[in-house]
Amino acid sequence: MIRTFRAALLGTALLASPWATPVMAQENIRIGVEAGPTSLDPHFASLITNIAFARHVFQPLMEQDAKQDLRPAIALSMRAVDELTWEVKLDPAARFHDGAPVTAEDIAFTIGRAGDVPNSPSSFRYATRPIAGVDTVDATTIRIRTTQPTPLLPNFLALVMIVSKKHGEGASTADYNAGRAMIGTGPFRHVSWQPGSPVVMERNPAFAGAAPAFQRVEFRPIANAGARVAALQAGDVDLIEIVPPDHFARFKAEAARFATAESPSNRLIFLTLDSDREDSPFIRGRDGARIANPLRDPRVRRALSLAINRDAIVSRIMQGQALAAGDLGPPGYFGTSPDLRPTPFDLDQAKRLLAEAGFPNGFAVQINGPNDRYTNDEQVVQAIAQMWTRLGLATTVETKTRSMWLSEAAQLRYSVNLAGFSPNPELLGMLETQIHSWNTTLGLGTANRGRFSNAEIDAIIQRARTTIDDDQRRALTQQATRMALVDHTALIPLYFPVNTWAMRRGFTYEARTDEMTLAFSAGRAPR
Repeated sequence: MIRTFRAALLGTALLASPWATPVMAQENIRIGVEAGPTSLDPHFASLITNIAFARHVFQPLMEQDAKQDLRPAIALSMRAVDELTWEVKLDPAARFHDGAPVTAEDIAFTIGRAGDVPNSPSSFRYATRPIAGVDTVDATTIRIRTTQPTPLLPNFLALVMIVSKKHGEGASTADYNAGRAMIGTGPFRHVSWQPGSPVVMERNPAFAGAAPAFQRVEFRPIANAGARVAALQAGDVDLIEIVPPDHFARFKAEAARFATAESPSNRLIFLTLDSDREDSPFIRGRDGARIANPLRDPRVRRALSLAINRDAIVSRIMQGQALAAGDLGPPGYFGTSPDLRPTPFDLDQAKRLLAEAGFPNGFAVQINGPNDRYTNDEQVVQAIAQMWTRLGLATTVETKTRSMWLSEAAQLRYSVNLAGFSPNPELLGMLETQIHSWNTTLGLGTANRGRFSNAEIDAIIQRARTTIDDDQRRALTQQATRMALVDHTALIPLYFPVNTWAMRRGFTYEARTDEMTLAFSAGRAPR
């Protein structure tokens, strides 16, 4: 098993600075984050971490609030005029950091650039592909034309930051990373950043929206969870994200020194299953001989799901900081079904299904996953391996660091893999990326690592993604999800984590479902 151990205090030996003084602490905030951005270019990678950092300096047309409901940003409103046209009312008060107003040319330039950044590891093309053009109606009104009905367009574009055509035309990713092109409309201005080093920003005094509570913010990357905890306890940072469950409980108990914030996450933690290849890389007979891939049989996939005790994972490994999952999104999320419950733990039924599928003595399987991406991810993989061993499988585990795991998962090197994904902000986003067949022409199934494929489900997903009517789209989403999870076990839902933050007393944080740690969501506690 590949595993990287780090000393508990790694990364906490931080350089002394004026930030540590009590007076400065009132105007500035130091935030310990799991990872810094891979690039400052707001269009380089469609990754939650990168998008979160970009939202400080730049803004989208409409942005998502803490519950992922849309609210005005650069645009005051965005509405469908007809099935192929969206009218956008720009905020006349919105200004770039150089004082220039936001124009239709800036919007058109951004849309043209966002999905076409060289060497992007995770493109925003999914958001911009449906757009046919941008038209100017008047100084503050534009219309976005699409090639087909795209009901999720406002939410897709909520993750695409608007950049200045003046400063962005001809600018490369390197120009953004160096700060030369970091001219946005956001609540903060860029100060400094180097890969692996803190990101420093200062409040934008000309910001059109509500002013952030802090004049200056420093995001300090501290990859190790124990090191983040130690940094907060030592007073080296004011706020940390992704708090281990055991430490979170301790912070809650120390109300005289610390405060906490938490919110259910929209991120589903699940297992991908190689249901495509006849010869899967980590599937063998119990004697080590090659066998036809049993994961192609829905009865086997159902048996594996039944053999997982989700309640035990939630209570013991996650220490209550998770919700067992039976749907692709948490309760109340658009497109979820109230009657879709977590698969019950039933080892006897799982064994009967395995025998019925021709594997009464099981088979050998390796479970892969990360050891530094999700809270207690390696422990979850180990627990599932033990549960499948009781089912009768010869189960092994291999976990790797985030970068290696992401790369190998994308190359389809795994048979069974622990993964996580957040739909945006409807369940349809999960269906499009994780359930639909791999289709590069349509840009669907892009994260379908198990290569599950069902033509009937694909057709329903394609209907849903072009249905503007909310009620009709919800019904189609529920139908496709039920078929994928109940009838075919396209993947195995496990749980939704609880997002957590901890902070020194005197600070506050508005917990978010999307996991983003945003400096403008932080504030000062009333005295």
